[in-house]
Amino acid sequence: MKPFKTNFIGQSSAWWIVLLVGILMVICGFAYWFWPQIGYAVSSQIFGWLLVLTGVVQLCVGSGPNRGHDWGWWVVGGVLDIFIGFMLVRSIILSEVVFPYFIAFIFIYWGLSAFINSFADRSRRYWWLKLINGILMLVIGFFFLEAGWVQNMMMVSFLTSIAFIYWGFTISMMGCDLRPRE
Repeated sequence: MKPFKTNFIGQSSAWWIVLLVGILMVICGFAYWFWPQIGYAVSSQIFGWLLVLTGVVQLCVGSGPNRGHDWGWWVVGGVLDIFIGFMLVRSIILSEVVFPYFIAFIFIYWGLSAFINSFADRSRRYWWLKLINGILMLVIGFFFLEAGWVQNMMMVSFLTSIAFIYWGFTISMMGCDLRPRE
């Protein structure tokens, strides 16, 4: 009898799509870092479309035939990402007003998810990296809450570029973790 091995996010043959989404987010983050004149509205629109794409990928992974034991986290995360992404894309004025709060909510959700995931994967070699990742995502989420409260556009613009870069690396790491082990 083969031992049953599972992890928090499961495994999928479409792991490269998640990796590609992460790489695209890193590229967008560096583009915003080096060309900040593209503006606050454009960044919220790009982030909205990337959230929609990420949500679709999460739904595909969560409902696929090789889904992990806790596939519900993927489905809930995918639905939330699609909803928030479409809200940001729908109205530029709305996205400019609520952009920091939506992003804060997403980072707090993913930070808590990574934090819980790290304890579920304590048997793995680098489980503590997921713990640090969860803590850093929570900190970024709280910074976005503070920036939205103060309405400091420069801080939100800086955090947006950092968020694109950091979240892109995080999604890329998750994509590599989705790769099936043989």
